[in-house]
Amino acid sequence: MIRPSQLPGLHRPRIEGDRELEILTTTLDVLAESGYDRLTMDAVASRARVSKATLYRRWRTKANLVIDALLAQKEPSAPADTGSLRGDLLATFCGMGGLTDARQIAVLGSVVTAITRDAEFAEVFRRDFICPKADLNMAIFERARERGEIRPDADLDVIVPALPGIVLHQIFLLGETSTTDLIRRVVDQVILPAVAVRGAPAESQIGSETKD
Repeated sequence: MIRPSQLPGLHRPRIEGDRELEILTTTLDVLAESGYDRLTMDAVASRARVSKATLYRRWRTKANLVIDALLAQKEPSAPADTGSLRGDLLATFCGMGGLTDARQIAVLGSVVTAITRDAEFAEVFRRDFICPKADLNMAIFERARERGEIRPDADLDVIVPALPGIVLHQIFLLGETSTTDLIRRVVDQVILPAVAVRGAPAESQIGSETKD
């Protein structure tokens, strides 16, 4: 999908730097509060104190605006590197921007509707938002395999998405609250046993922090 900002000769209003980030942050706030279906350019314009015409000159549709807002979130450019698979997974999925971040979960819940109803949005969301996250997660497991923490025949295509899959199932389908304890339980009871080197109990990969 070509964004308005990529079209040659298309006039762009001077929304730059901190002002643009403010508008994108406001978009995520409205998205988390109202959901994708009820998010409107009017609502964002009013909250951000900018004219709707200015928004439309910069973002052709609300899908363009939401995608840019999602991409504007500060994301790690490299996978966590704590020295162990368990540590890397906890560092990645706990805390701000992870699966224990209530705002992040609200945003993800809000775009589920858009994914099912807007094919163009779904394509760009998966390509530009989900795939980079999946690549970082895969890199964590591949590095752990190089360290000898993961057996060579472990099917990473199945195992890598298992942690977010289980946690999001608990949140969106069962109504649970995602906590650090939940992440730890999934890591310790599902992920580590699934990849453990044969003959080496998964418990050997679990550090003293399980007692916290």
